[in-house]
Amino acid sequence: MPPKNQTDNTAMRELKQALRQGNLKNLYVFYGDEAFLREYYLGEVKKAILPQGMEDFNLHAAQGKECTVDWIAQAVDCLPMMSERTLVLVTDFDLMGQGESGRKQLLELFADLPDYCCLVFVYDLVNFKVDGRSKLGTYLKQSGALVNFQRQSTGDLTDWIVRKCKAMGHQVDRADAQYLIFLCGDSMTNLSTELEKICAYAAQERITRADMDAVAIPQVDAVVFQMTDALAQRDFNKAASVLADLLHSQESGVMILSVMGKYFRQLYTARLYLDAGKSRSDFMELWGMKHSFQGDKIMDAARKFSLLWCRHAVRRCSEADIQLKVNYGADGEILTQLLMELSAGRKVIEC
Repeated sequence: MPPKNQTDNTAMRELKQALRQGNLKNLYVFYGDEAFLREYYLGEVKKAILPQGMEDFNLHAAQGKECTVDWIAQAVDCLPMMSERTLVLVTDFDLMGQGESGRKQLLELFADLPDYCCLVFVYDLVNFKVDGRSKLGTYLKQSGALVNFQRQSTGDLTDWIVRKCKAMGHQVDRADAQYLIFLCGDSMTNLSTELEKICAYAAQERITRADMDAVAIPQVDAVVFQMTDALAQRDFNKAASVLADLLHSQESGVMILSVMGKYFRQLYTARLYLDAGKSRSDFMELWGMKHSFQGDKIMDAARKFSLLWCRHAVRRCSEADIQLKVNYGADGEILTQLLMELSAGRKVIEC
């Protein structure tokens, strides 16, 4: 078992090795929320099995609602034409929901797949969850057919960003690559789009954070972090400007306050850890943080505030949350007032 919060990539590593060695299994189930990787490796499987120009003869595909167990059995029995193998591709088919007789038929089919056939179930719009209590679920687990394309770890994503930038004629420092992950999230689909924009925009070979800030579209968490960090740095004008942009973009006041509250709880924790002589790594481990950039920022900000002020900020965020929920449509007023109080309240509380 991988350590907690660490991605288990065993099945994907085995799939990579099978593609390199040309010995793909007869059965796979591709699922998980990292669509970029899922589609990439599905493409690699197609290239490995289907000769160019013969795809129409050796690829048998069906969507979940249009598919039946009988159709799958018939497709599996189709012999390859001018090729060694066929590919049967079934998308969003409810494997676990076929009923006892259907699951029994599938189990018998999977146990006797012909060598020439590669059967792949892909889950895109439908979530897949294996039922380990059923014989079919047990078989899928034991056969190694399940490939869960999970969101990748920060380290793996950082390596991938560096490689992708190099392929587009640019270089990027690992620390800046991690900043991009913090800024735009850990979806490879989204990061790929943002990297193409950044590389097209960058005037120099080395990509900087200024290039990223200029063209990348940040996730809400990153924008709110910038706002609260500006407040912690005593830059009220910047904080107010960021808040105005968020409200103008129709972002929910509850969502903005939720991220603000999390930031100030982290700030409070960081202040407690500093007083207790604990390290940044201890703090990041407690909060499950992936980005050292974020941990450094919060620890540095915590050094500028007393424990009393941090506690006050957490309490005021909780009070503002109640105000938002009982005063519909007053998001801008409540959040602006909160920023003003937290900016001015530092002097009042710490006197």
